[in-house]
Amino acid sequence: MESEPGLICIPDISGFTQFMSSTGIELSAEVIPALLNKVIYANKIGLKVSEIEGDAVLFYKTGALPPLKALVDQCKYFYTEFYAKLNALHKQHKHNAERDNISDMLGLKIVLHYGKQISAVPIGKNIKLMGEDVIVAHRLLKNRVPADEYILISENLLDQYNDEEFGDNFKWGKLHDHETEYKHIGEINYSYINLRPLIT
Repeated sequence: MESEPGLICIPDISGFTQFMSSTGIELSAEVIPALLNKVIYANKIGLKVSEIEGDAVLFYKTGALPPLKALVDQCKYFYTEFYAKLNALHKQHKHNAERDNISDMLGLKIVLHYGKQISAVPIGKNIKLMGEDVIVAHRLLKNRVPADEYILISENLLDQYNDEEFGDNFKWGKLHDHETEYKHIGEINYSYINLRPLIT
């Protein structure tokens, strides 16, 4: 089992638990897969799908990282395409009394992390990502970011790009520095930017 460095990208549906507990199975079983499919087919930079995790897609890409602009543009595209589908679903279900749950509860956050040792292990017909950095990326979904919809970029990934690249790629908002302490892992530094201004 060989390990190599690579990018981990996890678009995650925020509000998923609240939506599932407040919405009938008939509507939720249509809405969530439709939104996840929209995210998967919005992939324009050659990311590979490792897993679909109920409310999230685990993408990865080993080898050379994409340029920062391409990566940020991809995240913006995930977000705007997600919202295009979310709004279409809201209109489609205009006769369903629970349709407002779609627009009121659901959103999208995206975690980006760079791992120095990622192993893509075949299990049956699927690829399972293994390694400490995969665990870190999942832990970063649980953070102290004071927003529901954002791009979170780990310090490991930020360190792979030049500082001068950042100003031109986050013009819609401010990139905030933050950190969270995780049991068994320690403190992880990251930066985040609110995605909401892209659709308001």
